[in-house]
Amino acid sequence: MVLNMKRIRETGCDEYQLLSRRHFVSATAKLSAAAAVFPSWLPRITLANHYSSSRDVMVSIFMRGGTDGLSLVVPFGESAYYNLRPSIAVPRPDAASANRSLALDDFFALPPGMQGLMPAYMEQDLLVVHAVGQLQSKSRSHFDAQRYMEVGKPVDPDLTSGWLGRHLASVPPLQPGAALRGIGIGSGLAKTLVGGPSTLPIADPGNYGIGGSSSTRAARTAVLAADYALTVDPLRASALDSISTMGLLSQLNISSYVAANGVTYPNTSFGRALKSVAALIKSDIGLEAASIDIGGWDTHAAQDPNGGSMFNLMVGFSAALGAFWADVIASDYPVTAVALSEFGRNAKENGSAGTDHGRATAMFALGRSIAGGRVLTNGWPGLATDQLEDRRDLRVTMDYRDVLAEIVSKRLENNNVDFVFPGFTPTVRGVVR
Repeated sequence: MVLNMKRIRETGCDEYQLLSRRHFVSATAKLSAAAAVFPSWLPRITLANHYSSSRDVMVSIFMRGGTDGLSLVVPFGESAYYNLRPSIAVPRPDAASANRSLALDDFFALPPGMQGLMPAYMEQDLLVVHAVGQLQSKSRSHFDAQRYMEVGKPVDPDLTSGWLGRHLASVPPLQPGAALRGIGIGSGLAKTLVGGPSTLPIADPGNYGIGGSSSTRAARTAVLAADYALTVDPLRASALDSISTMGLLSQLNISSYVAANGVTYPNTSFGRALKSVAALIKSDIGLEAASIDIGGWDTHAAQDPNGGSMFNLMVGFSAALGAFWADVIASDYPVTAVALSEFGRNAKENGSAGTDHGRATAMFALGRSIAGGRVLTNGWPGLATDQLEDRRDLRVTMDYRDVLAEIVSKRLENNNVDFVFPGFTPTVRGVVR
């Protein structure tokens, strides 16, 4: 296979760098068949007896490294924010500064680096969720927190499938016989999608296939298909899915995709990933789920959301996601995108003008059916010292699974929420219109 390996920038703590180099997936790359990863104790699921054409395609974006939600979505209405961050705070919307933030309401604002998402917010297609995270796990380990979030259940070593993989396994395909129902843009399958049928990791969908001479490619592919047809599942199913997908993608000419509405995606790994997903969605091949990573959020030092490394990261993130909104969602394709991170950062800046691992952060939900144009909280917990968790962190007041479960139920038309998120009883938050 010709894979376009993306090098993740070395940044953040030692644990984050180690996970980045491993691409977070070395232990799960072979677990692509649902039968291999579902323990027997999981509840029975109920498959619909018809094929649905109305449910949304789900795009899951993982902001790896622990995002500083207090910089991504600034609580300018609370003076304690500025006391806690004398050198890295984002100025108020009414400040006499070129770096002043963009008001979302009378309390929250986006920093200039996130202005790429303002059009979607103004169209009420973007919902910002704040003080959100993992209520049942307080781990500050990237490895543990990411795993718990991706499998959709904390501290459960027996659960090896991902929440989005289980969604795919518990609903019929949008298109019967679809070769590619789920895609992870990367060199290995993210835990989020593990267990999904007809689901593959593909680093570059526009360049996916068997290398070597084009004159013998068809013959070599046929030999591989014949060989793997004689093996047993899950290897057989995974191999044949890969071979079918190679043939499918070779016909789509993804590398020549032209976005709608004059949109130009940033020429970054994240921008190219979203552009590829847009092309796959519009090609109507039956894609139902996509997983994309964007790293670099482990900002222990020299964070600088006003013009430094975090500012540049936010610009790239918001510009690419804003382009995806204008190209796909604003064109009325049934798509919901969610961006989330394993945890937030300390409320107080550290001695290196950065922030250390914390608790609550912000997440984003994007779609025509999302009840957007607002910042959703379950009561703002406050930034006064006695309001902070352990006197240092923004408290988690809403479980991230509340947001995802409502989308799974109402936009992905999956009634098996207890299968997608085992042992969790969600609270409806009004995420979906």
